Amino acid sequence: MAFSLPVAAARITESSFFHRLVVSVILFAGLLVGLETHAGLVARIGGVLHLLDRVVLGFFVIELALRIAACGRRPWTYFRDPWNVFDFMVVAVCLLPFPTGFAAVLRLARVLRVLRLVTALPRLQILVGALLKSVPSMGYVVMLLGLHFYVYAVIGVTFFSAADPEKFGGLGRAVLTLFEVVTLEGWVDVMDAQIKGLGSAWIPVAYFVSFILLGTMIMLNLLIGVIVNGMSEAREDTEDAARAARGGRPAVADDLADLRRQVKALGEGIAALQRRIESDGRGGPPRR
Repeated sequence: MAFSLPVAAARITESSFFHRLVVSVILFAGLLVGLETHAGLVARIGGVLHLLDRVVLGFFVIELALRIAACGRRPWTYFRDPWNVFDFMVVAVCLLPFPTGFAAVLRLARVLRVLRLVTALPRLQILVGALLKSVPSMGYVVMLLGLHFYVYAVIGVTFFSAADPEKFGGLGRAVLTLFEVVTLEGWVDVMDAQIKGLGSAWIPVAYFVSFILLGTMIMLNLLIGVIVNGMSEAREDTEDAARAARGGRPAVADDLADLRRQVKALGEGIAALQRRIESDGRGGPPRR
């Protein structure tokens, strides 16, 4: 049997061992980046760290070469997947010859290699895809949250600017104060200051309690709902892509689900036929 480079490359890249090896190297690359932030460690074993970094980069180059070789005579199909494009760009940036003065940029490029863990783990791809799909809907939630902040900032300036100009002396200061309040960090102290300034409790209490309930409870639930919906869409897209990769053939789980539905429908049909036979038997001879 003749040797085929695409077939051999596909077998290597699709094996579970190679997948675990890629994940391990990505984690090791992240560890190296963290170690390089320790000045004393770099002074002692900086050469070893640099050598290990070169080895990791070489492994990533070999990995990309194998994945592109697995596409056979159509290597451009590798770049149809946005995640593959991301992997290629991260490795390409790390290969660029940055001058010595751009050490921070090179370190940033090395940090980006840790993000390749997203492309190596399908579950993380679903989560990131869900966040990206949620961006359009999340924009409307952010707009609603901005209106919420604006309305309450105007109300806060109206009622509390004279008593507490440091917190509510202007619209910008009021928005910053409300942002601090919505994080639930020290909001009771802010409310107590307004109660002392006004000499009354019901207006500050109603103001801050209603703002927190609307800002943290309702808005947070809206964001969670949008993200959950995005996760459902991302999971469906992943399943469709996997089905397309199989040539449109459904998975075994899909076959079993279809079979269960057919058996259930058949059982319901038999039960309905039995009820009809019993009904005809009680009512006399069967109708022709």
